[in-house]
Order: sequence, then C-alpha cells, then structure tokens
Amino acid sequence: MPAETAHATGDSYEGQSQGQGQSEGGLRRVARVVLLDPRGRILLLHGHEPDDPADDWWFTPGGGVEGDETREQAALRELAEETGITEVELGPVLWRRTCSFPFAGRRWDQDEWYYLARTTRTATGATALTELERRSVTGARWWTCPELARAHETVYPTRLAELLRTLLDEGPPAGPVTLDTEIV
Repeated sequence: MPAETAHATGDSYEGQSQGQGQSEGGLRRVARVVLLDPRGRILLLHGHEPDDPADDWWFTPGGGVEGDETREQAALRELAEETGITEVELGPVLWRRTCSFPFAGRRWDQDEWYYLARTTRTATGATALTELERRSVTGARWWTCPELARAHETVYPTRLAELLRTLLDEGPPAGPVTLDTEIV
C-alpha cells in the first residue's frame, strides 16, 4: 500500500461521511507535512496493513481534510495528532500528488498536498490516533537524506529521497511541483 497515503493520511478513515474531504473529482483531499529538523532530517511515520505487519512502509505525517477545515488546518491537526508536534509554522506547498492504493480492505484515491514545516523539537508521541491508525502505525523516525537514498524499505512518495535532496540543496520550489501519479 502506498505508505503515507493510506495510513499515513492519518485522517479519519472510519466514520468519514460520504463526500467529506473529497474534491470535485471524487478524490480524497489530503494534506501532508514534510517536517524537517535543524539538521535537515525528515520525520517519517512507519505503517503497515492492519492485518499484515509484514506489508509495511514509511510515509510523511498527514491525513484527510475534515469538515470545512482548510488543507493548512488539516496538515497542522494531523501533525499534532500523529506526532504531538504543534509548534511549527507551515511553509509553502512543495509538491502535489494523486495516488491510489489499497488499504484496510478498500481502495483510496487521494489528492495530496505536501507542506514544508520546520521544528526544533525531535521528540514525538502520537496524541490522537484513530482506532485504525493504532492498528497500523508503529512509530516514527527522523531520516537523513543519505539514509533515505540507501533505504531498502518502501517509502512514499517513492521519489522522496530525490525530492528531499533537491529541497535541501535548492530550497522550496517557486510553486508546487506536480509529482507523477502513483497507483499501487
């Protein structure tokens, strides 16, 4: 399953009303956070298929837009719920991606926006995971760019090491970069 996409979206999978958080095209609207520490490391969450811990991946914090909240509000809410980190200033949208993947017995079709944020706090602790997230998210880890480039684990988006290297070397893009659609 597309890592950050399924669980990683940390939003309410369960109890989400029909159409809530969906864009006009029927895609679930998702906000993700590319959270960097002072050393340029990125925070990723580790998740797996609820009934198969061997089917695992790493993904950025984030999740679905709820009710009438903005994507920015969703990004900050999800970051707080999944990591306990609240003292961040949300930066620009770095990347946009459409993805589709199976997770927890259904297919998820998402329109994801990735926001830049920085923090000096590196201690994490989930504060408000849903029941499904408690069954499918197993932790968090700070990754350096070289560690990501050498990783044998599945990471979403799949080009994250390359995208992070460009971000660290060149800074944020002038406008959001549209990533290739990922279908798992």
